[in-house]
Amino acid sequence: MKNLDEIDLRILSILKEDGRAPFTKIASELGLSEAAVRKRVEKLKAEGIIKKFTIDIDIGESVQALIMINVSPSYPNPIVAQAIKKIEGIEKVFEVAGEVDVIAIASGKSIQEINRHIDDIRRIEGVAKTSSMIVLRSWV
Repeated sequence: MKNLDEIDLRILSILKEDGRAPFTKIASELGLSEAAVRKRVEKLKAEGIIKKFTIDIDIGESVQALIMINVSPSYPNPIVAQAIKKIEGIEKVFEVAGEVDVIAIASGKSIQEINRHIDDIRRIEGVAKTSSMIVLRSWV
C-alpha cells in the first residue's frame, strides 16, 4: 500500500461513503482544518489513490448482470478487457484468476439490453466464451 497514514485512511473512508462530503464536514469529524483536508485530498488525487469521484444512481427499473468471459489463449487478457470496457453499459471490468479470465458488470433497462451487451462482448476478437448471471438483489 502507498504511504497512507490513519488520517488519510479516515478521509478515504468518509469519501467512500459519501463522495460529495464537504471538506468542512470531514474536517469537523477529524478535528482538522478545512484547508488540511483539502490538501490531503489533492495529494491523494495526485498520487492516484483517489482515481475519480462518482455517483451511484437508481432511476427506477434496471437490470444488472455479471458476464464471465474466457479469452482465447493466443490473446492477451488486458487487450480484451480494454475492448470490453469501451462498450456502453459496461460498468466495471475485472481481470481475474480462476475458471474465467475477465468479469464484466453490465447494466441496462431490460434483459434485451443486457443481451445486446453480451452480443457486443462476443464480437470482440479473442473472446472464446461467455456465461452470464443476472443480479436479482444487491446489498451494496
